[in-house]
Amino acid sequence: MKNLGIWLLIAICVLTIDSVQAGRRRGRHRCDSCNTCNNCGLGASSENAEVGEAAPEPAPVPYEDTETADADDGWITLFNGEDLTGWKISENGQFKVEDGKIVVSGPRAHLFTEEEFTNFEFTADVMTTPGSNSGLYFHTKFQETGWPEIGHEAQVNVTHTDPVKTGSLYNVVKLLETPAKDNEWWTQKIIVDGKHIQIFVNDEQVVDYVEPDDVEGSRKLSSGSFAIQAHDPDSVVYFKNIKVKVLE
Repeated sequence: MKNLGIWLLIAICVLTIDSVQAGRRRGRHRCDSCNTCNNCGLGASSENAEVGEAAPEPAPVPYEDTETADADDGWITLFNGEDLTGWKISENGQFKVEDGKIVVSGPRAHLFTEEEFTNFEFTADVMTTPGSNSGLYFHTKFQETGWPEIGHEAQVNVTHTDPVKTGSLYNVVKLLETPAKDNEWWTQKIIVDGKHIQIFVNDEQVVDYVEPDDVEGSRKLSSGSFAIQAHDPDSVVYFKNIKVKVLE
């Protein structure tokens, strides 16, 4: 009987130890999937973490395409928004860059692109102040003084005394009214494809002109630079988002 009592005591002790260890296993954290473990003491615990519950996995980071839409669509940025790199000033013009835009003011002068183009789609955001005059030349060439003698000019003028208004193909197609307004940004677009010239103001087509083959003089299509005009000391005009897409 004495030996039987000893064996019973040993069996009770073994069962008690197994029960305690099983309870610990059921309450143990998964150390590789949470920030705390009550048993091993590793990591910093979350105040709301519960025993046996793994911390949620972080949400996936959405994919972002770092390529710009302009690059994908073949657009070339002509104005970088910071300085006049890629441009050349005539007559010591007072062109300057402020807050991502070109400020055009002062006496007559012109700001020419160094690059030249033939067939293209050109766009610029433009804003005039009341009584101001400017222009966007294309197929022109740099000249140190005077009004550009080569190429065409798309007029920029809402309320200046010149009756030829924004969107006109100067001295070719005259508009006496324009959808553009002072103190409001508009997008001016010029498309040249062969002999075909189109001008748009805020997606409204205002010029659709095909140049005849027998045009004489220098006011005609060829190839060349773009130029922004400073017209007079009383005119202040702003330009930004200037870009071009080459057409084959």
